[in-house]
Amino acid sequence: MTDSRYLKRTIVKEEIHSKYLGESRFLRIYLPPGYNEILSYPVVYCQDGEEFFNFGRIATHANRLILDEGIDPFIIVGVEVDTSVRTSEYAPFGERFEAYTSSFVEEIIPFVERNYPVRCEPNERILAGDSLGGTVSLHLAMKNPQLFSKIISLSGAYYEPSLQLLAAEQDLSHLSLFMIVGLQEDHYTTDTGTYNFVELNRKAKLLLEERGAKVLYFEKDGKHLWGFWQLELPNALIHFLK
Repeated sequence: MTDSRYLKRTIVKEEIHSKYLGESRFLRIYLPPGYNEILSYPVVYCQDGEEFFNFGRIATHANRLILDEGIDPFIIVGVEVDTSVRTSEYAPFGERFEAYTSSFVEEIIPFVERNYPVRCEPNERILAGDSLGGTVSLHLAMKNPQLFSKIISLSGAYYEPSLQLLAAEQDLSHLSLFMIVGLQEDHYTTDTGTYNFVELNRKAKLLLEERGAKVLYFEKDGKHLWGFWQLELPNALIHFLK
């Protein structure tokens, strides 16, 4: 049974207007046990924010890690997305990709840093995403080395356009990634086609390592589902926050 202490979570919902996206965007912000505004905290930014909280149970995991595993307190920011435009925002070939990544860097991050005591160094920010959320996290970090250096990639959707952008980079030694993919993801159908996610992740790993990135990589039995990723989230968080 889950310890009741893990379920006593403080989650604040914020709404910001994005001039880049031309609409409002909701954020879910987890504040750790013992939260104190005069302190400062590492921060995890999650794509698909609603799913990370609802299906990934990231706030419950965070409470357990902080209360029982000796992990220093941290803040989580879940950036919500409209699933009907998710591919166009998260994929580098999407028509809203530039608007979303600009909003993330120039609107979402500054809003969080104005209103919450998060640390601002690249090694104190973690980007996390599943599938295309992992992809956009990698592209954000490649485009903004002054902001990001750590990425949690859960079955990243590294389609050919992303691999080409990755191959065009020369030095990615500032990046550190936790990557995992399920062995049963070798024939997964998305809204843009059917892909072998295992091969795509192997190719991305190789390209990253050839360019100096530090990659902790796993292939395990699992499908392209939150039931798989949820179990891996604690290890991913521990990897960067211990």
